[in-house]
Amino acid sequence: MTLIQTTAGKKFLLASSLFLALSTQALAFSDTQFQAAFQQFVQPAKGNEESTANAFNELLKQDPASPLVMAYAGASTGKLAVTTMFPWKKMSYAEEGLAMLEKALQLAASNDNAQGHGSTPVVLEVKFVAATTFLAVPAFMNRGPRGIKLLNEVLEHKQFEKAEPGFRGAVLMRAANLANEQKRPEDAKRYLNEAVKQNVPQAEAAKAMLKGIPS
Repeated sequence: MTLIQTTAGKKFLLASSLFLALSTQALAFSDTQFQAAFQQFVQPAKGNEESTANAFNELLKQDPASPLVMAYAGASTGKLAVTTMFPWKKMSYAEEGLAMLEKALQLAASNDNAQGHGSTPVVLEVKFVAATTFLAVPAFMNRGPRGIKLLNEVLEHKQFEKAEPGFRGAVLMRAANLANEQKRPEDAKRYLNEAVKQNVPQAEAAKAMLKGIPS
């Protein structure tokens, strides 16, 4: 068994690819550095997992207190589990990434109003990155329920409607995919219809997905 199962890995890549690159807040490093790493993260190509993880971990050295960078560093480090055949390395990468995400969540919680991409609060972006990662790892790591909880917290957060359209779309699409996986078609349709109603960048993808859900 691989640590990050093939289907789980696909779910994670789908969720992360729904993000849009937006202007970031002023950080301890250049915006260009962050955007380069971010683009690798949201537009993953086979074989670039290590360079993405290295890029975010290098940024983390420059700004170790940034929950946003730590979240992406944790998620990209965890994805390194798919790059090795050795079980102990898989576990090491996964556990290191999950630990970083837990720390990122703690850091984000202490500053609920800090901004991430554009108008998206850091706490929402960090929770979503953690949620998509927790939902992607195998069941034996016992992160699925926490991932669901974090995803719901993002959807129900008072500042969710003020977040960037691309971020809202990514969250709604991930929620719809999760509802589909859990055989909750009505909930899936509700999230997809909301994405269409809000005219987020993922609206066309939402329309296409709606066609595949039985009436």
